[in-house]
Amino acid sequence: MKRTLASLVLLFCILHVLPAAAAEHPPPRYGFATLHGSSYDPERIGLSILQAFVLYDYEQIFWHRAPESLRLKFEGNLGVTTDGRARSFGSLNMLALYYLEPLGKRWRPYGEAGIGLIYTDFHVEDQGLHLNFNPQFGAGIEYQLDNHQALFGGLRLHHLSNGNLYKDNRGINSWLLMLGCKF
Repeated sequence: MKRTLASLVLLFCILHVLPAAAAEHPPPRYGFATLHGSSYDPERIGLSILQAFVLYDYEQIFWHRAPESLRLKFEGNLGVTTDGRARSFGSLNMLALYYLEPLGKRWRPYGEAGIGLIYTDFHVEDQGLHLNFNPQFGAGIEYQLDNHQALFGGLRLHHLSNGNLYKDNRGINSWLLMLGCKF
């Protein structure tokens, strides 16, 4: 009997509560970007990255009250080094993105911060692992086009290290310029 009641409550939530909650939020936005930059510590490593992402209303993922301007961004990145090393890397990240007050009708500045996992097929001296954490933050601005599309640009700083999960934990710190499109 308890199992049947639990199943009915779950079915009710799936059919009625979740769609109603989703209807209150803006639809997800998708996009892509290209990022180019360099590490600045411990050495210079040129970086070029292709990124695909989806942007959700924060409350759609985490069901608690949040500012209306807060979004949650899930992104995947594939990159290569551009300094002659012929190395590659990939990462999966989750960032909170917060829109600031618009500047006119079409310009929307934002800030973002989050963390992910990154796999590199190269090491710097004393780095330790190929799989690392990838905390990052940045700021940018969107230019709103028609039909809910936008172009954006920004600057992102990121760090990679294994978070002391291994005895060798030399991190890499980088800056990246980002250009992309949301639709």
